Amino acid sequence: MSRPFTPPSADEVTNLLRAVIDPELGSDVVDLGMASVRSVSADGFVVIDVKLTIGGCPLRAQIKKDIESRVVTHPGVRDVRIEWGEMTSDERSATMAKARWNARENAPDTEVPATTRVIAISSGKGGVGKSSVTVNLAAAIAHEGFTVGVLDADIWGFSVPRMLGIDQRLEADPDPETGRPKIRPNTRAVGTGLLKVVSTGFLVDDEGTALMWRGLMLTKALEQFLRDVAWGELDYLLIDMPPGTGDVQMGLARMLPRTDMIIVTTPAISAQKVAIRAADMARRSYLRVAGVIENMSEFVCAHGESHPLFGSGGGQSLADEIGAPLLGRIPIEASVATGGDEGQPVALEGKGPAAEAFRAVANLIVTETVPPVRMADCSARQEVVTNVAVNRRA
Repeated sequence: MSRPFTPPSADEVTNLLRAVIDPELGSDVVDLGMASVRSVSADGFVVIDVKLTIGGCPLRAQIKKDIESRVVTHPGVRDVRIEWGEMTSDERSATMAKARWNARENAPDTEVPATTRVIAISSGKGGVGKSSVTVNLAAAIAHEGFTVGVLDADIWGFSVPRMLGIDQRLEADPDPETGRPKIRPNTRAVGTGLLKVVSTGFLVDDEGTALMWRGLMLTKALEQFLRDVAWGELDYLLIDMPPGTGDVQMGLARMLPRTDMIIVTTPAISAQKVAIRAADMARRSYLRVAGVIENMSEFVCAHGESHPLFGSGGGQSLADEIGAPLLGRIPIEASVATGGDEGQPVALEGKGPAAEAFRAVANLIVTETVPPVRMADCSARQEVVTNVAVNRRA
């Protein structure tokens, strides 16, 4: 039996809007007085008023995309329309004052910059190659000149250190502003970009050590990696999530509500049906499902013939069912496993269909699916941006 259609209340839409962060001012568009709900119809059509500090602000396209993608996560929303306006001088002054007050009084919940695009790589079950997808996408994005954080949130099943060829222990340095110790991510230069990596694998004596932690400890570890790591400037943060829909997933949704999720599945029907649960968790937490990646889609032999060893069509079926795009299909290749074992992701210098598929998905992410935040050049915003930066250092 299908669920009855119920449009959201105005308060529910307002809560969704609070996940839209102004990337320069570091606060949500509701708190800053930039966005409000005009109307919600009985058939699920939502109209939102958005006032910009200046009408021609280059952040308009970014804010539009973020608002639409967040609001439509509610199952009762059929469409979103934005009515644009420009703040009066008094409204602009109030926004500037609010942003300065927030910067002075409210410590950030995490050390992840507001301009960072956060992507959780998730799956409903283990064994679908989620970690392999994470490190290859991170490496391919960094190779294009971006600074990419990689957070190995699969606390029990950490594998990112080996896959990226990094084995240094994590160290901490005193924060120059507070004097409190902050964890320094391990780094690896990739092309013209940079990877910043944090994993529990950097905390144990060797990768054969078992971490026997309960759920509360897993959540605390995630909180520490987000709050006590000196991430610095990041264009992207890719999070290798543990499989399933448990404590870590709920903690991430609470701490980083602006997260986009990419779901990894295999062509098998069983994997597809389990992966739907990850999408359902995202929607219940009001996170946007940015797309689906079908891993292990087929084996391509030396003669160019394709063999769907695990069936076919599971990725597209999942994408259709949850209403998200299929970002790519990654074929089975020994080079992917070999690259992971040797710490050289195949997406970097590898040849063949798998390497090309990873690079194509990475390119799609940065150009269309989750494009980087381009800092604005709005003269009307410069005073508040400068003052916010000063207040954060004060």
